Amino acid sequence: MAATTRLQKELEIKSKQALATTTDPLERLRAACLARGAQGIKGLSILFRIMDDDKSNKLNVEEFKKGVDEYGLNFSKAEIADLFRLFDIDQSGQIDYDEFLRRLRPPMNSFRLDLIAKAFAKLDKNHDGQITVDDLRGVYIVKHHPKYMNGEWSEDQVLRQFLDCFDYGKHKDGIVTREEFIDYYSGVSASVDNDMYFDLMMRNSWKI
Repeated sequence: MAATTRLQKELEIKSKQALATTTDPLERLRAACLARGAQGIKGLSILFRIMDDDKSNKLNVEEFKKGVDEYGLNFSKAEIADLFRLFDIDQSGQIDYDEFLRRLRPPMNSFRLDLIAKAFAKLDKNHDGQITVDDLRGVYIVKHHPKYMNGEWSEDQVLRQFLDCFDYGKHKDGIVTREEFIDYYSGVSASVDNDMYFDLMMRNSWKI
């Protein structure tokens, strides 16, 4: 399921503490994202696409600086340059979307990634690499949702609201891709220090 309110709060507190104490530009950028909750990484990935004016799926250093500034981060020119070099893995002078997310996501070990992959596979019933309302029918049970119980919402409305937990802002399209699912849980994972607790949370949530 989506992150609990307690986990979200722990993530935000932990990230704000890191933002106040760390001097590493990458850690500060990551902490600034996660301070906005588990959807913070997703939010910055959408910002990447907004910054990409020519839709080339790449950013030059000026586009990157503009985007970081718009996200509300007061980084110096030197910090921006250092960050750009970190993200520009292939040293092409541009950052592509995959390079960006690979660096920005909080590190996760193979144990956690495997649990996330199993949860996604269970939800993705038709194995097309994305989760929709149709995939969720029979997997996510709505009968105990208060708005379904009182007749205010249909099953589809409850399922769509659930999908929106993994999406962000105005860009909610009712489709959750594998990358979006990993983005979301990379944020949740950052608030969970113990692998066994993360395992318990994922298995209880998705019955995997």
